[in-house]
Amino acid sequence: MRIAVYLAHPRPGSFNHALFDAVVDELRQRGCEVLAHDLYAEAFDPLLTAPETETVSGAAAAEDGQDLALARHRAEVAGAEALVFVHPNWWGMPPALLAGWVQRVLAPGVAYKLGTADGEPVGLLPATRALVLNTSDTPAEREEQEFNDPLHSIWSACILPYTGVTDVRRTVFRTVTGSTDAQRAEWLRQARAMAAELVA
Repeated sequence: MRIAVYLAHPRPGSFNHALFDAVVDELRQRGCEVLAHDLYAEAFDPLLTAPETETVSGAAAAEDGQDLALARHRAEVAGAEALVFVHPNWWGMPPALLAGWVQRVLAPGVAYKLGTADGEPVGLLPATRALVLNTSDTPAEREEQEFNDPLHSIWSACILPYTGVTDVRRTVFRTVTGSTDAQRAEWLRQARAMAAELVA
């Protein structure tokens, strides 16, 4: 099984990095072909160009611009059977780098096409399953009552179903600041278990 795994956290040694490493290791131990990307370490360019905003020809803009990294990411996501995203909750959003990755990589003609004039999408990705692992310092009750968990809407309603992913699994590890070594070890165990379930 070919699985693409994406990490978006700028600080080496962060708990997000530990989650990413655990998931990649678990998937590889289970015989998966893992396309692992630390987007900050790779210095992925998140800036959407003007030609890429063209609904019809945007997917061709990267090829015309000779952006080899972008072309590689688009090709990989178009061939992955499952997707994994690891990132912190910053202001109820993914880090800007990951938002830019979504806008540039999950482009029309790559991840979806508009099937009707009123904007109903047809997903193009072969992946039907995705796992999203988030870290947060906001308690769950406050996240739900005051903010209505915006990351849930972003991934489970706004992004992944648009591309054809129907099975979106998401877990938030909280609160990370002040967590003990034992708690983090348990979270890493849970992350491995969820990665295993993704390919079961």
